[in-house]
Amino acid sequence: MTSFVMRSWDGLLAVLRWTSMAVLMFMMVSIGYDAIMRYAFAAPTSWSLEINSFLLVYLAVVGAAEAQRADAHIRITYFKDKLPVTVRAAINLLTGLLGAVFCFILVWRGGIMAMQALEFGERVSSSLGTPMVYPYGLLPVGFAALGLQFLIDALIAGHRLIHPGAHADEETPANG
Repeated sequence: MTSFVMRSWDGLLAVLRWTSMAVLMFMMVSIGYDAIMRYAFAAPTSWSLEINSFLLVYLAVVGAAEAQRADAHIRITYFKDKLPVTVRAAINLLTGLLGAVFCFILVWRGGIMAMQALEFGERVSSSLGTPMVYPYGLLPVGFAALGLQFLIDALIAGHRLIHPGAHADEETPANG
């Protein structure tokens, strides 16, 4: 059961990773197209800035879950690496739980924002007039994925706290 859930989670993050790559490719092409149209033909697009601004939000919130899973966030661990395994596991457990709570609050509030934007028909005041429910809807999706990853990290840290010897080989600092 647990391996099925983790494989499913990894599959979902893979989908989010691939969509992020596609979004990044689209942004690269559309910004390049807009720059060429603006400077070579003096005819900039009316949609490029707006769409790429929203896609940048997508990359930030959806990419955070993948970065958390890969343990790729920037941090300084010099002192933490010197602590015993159980203390590190307790810190990781607390960090995971606090991160999950924070993310789930953002899911709740982002959901309220998206629902209100849908209810009141909010739109961007531009020529494209994008409904705000779409960019606001990215917040609950991205923070739900990040919150679930924090929860998974907390569960792993809790297991390490209960069984410190089982993960001793994974806890050695990478830089010696």
